[in-house]
Amino acid sequence: MRQTLILLVFALCLAGATAPSARAEGARAGDFDYYLLSLSWSPTWCALEGAQRGSPQCDPGKGFGWVLHGLWPQNERGYPSYCNTTVRNPSKTQTAAMEDIMGAPGVAWYQWKKHGRCAGLEPEAYFDLARRAYASVTRPQVLRDLGRDVTLPAKVVEQAFLEANPQLEPDMITITCRSRRIQEARVCLTRDLEPRRCGADVIRDCSQSDALLEAVN
Repeated sequence: MRQTLILLVFALCLAGATAPSARAEGARAGDFDYYLLSLSWSPTWCALEGAQRGSPQCDPGKGFGWVLHGLWPQNERGYPSYCNTTVRNPSKTQTAAMEDIMGAPGVAWYQWKKHGRCAGLEPEAYFDLARRAYASVTRPQVLRDLGRDVTLPAKVVEQAFLEANPQLEPDMITITCRSRRIQEARVCLTRDLEPRRCGADVIRDCSQSDALLEAVN
C-alpha cells in the first residue's frame, strides 16, 4: 500500500512538471509579467498545416524563413488569452499590413484576438511593438543559407541564435519542435523589449538530436 502511494505521488509530480502552460482566458488586459516573442520556421508550418490550407505564405518562391508568429503577453507561469478590453479591434488595413513579417493575411487578426488584446494597448501601438520586437532579434543567416533540408540537434539552432544575438543568454531563448521538425524560436523580453530570463514553463528546450530543418523555398 505504501509503495503504491509513493508511486502515485511520483506520477502526479511528474505530470505537474510536464504539464503545458496554464491559460487564463478572459483575464484583464495589461495584467501580465513579460512578453514572449515567437518566431515560427515557415517551412515547418507550411509542411504541417499551411500547404493543406492553401496559404499564400507557402507559395513557391515566397522565401519565408523565420516569420513572426506573435508577441504574447506572458506570466511567470502561464499566460493570459482572449482578454477583456474596451479597446477597439484593428482594421483590416492594420492587420493586412503585418503580412510582410507574419507571412499571410489573417494571421495578425488571430494573434490580436487571442494575445494582442491582453497587452492593454491600442492596435496600432501593439503591432508597432510587435514589429520592434521582431526587429530586435537577428535571425541567423546561416540557417537560411543551408540550401537543403538537414537534420540536426535543436541545440544547434539555439546556438545559432545566441551567436547572432550577443545580448541573449541560453535561458532567454527556447527552441520548440513539432513532429520531429524545428518549429519555433521563442525569445523572452521585458515589457520594454529587453531580453530577460524565461519563465519556468517556457524555458524547456526541444531535446531532439535529429530534428528536421527544411530549407527555405
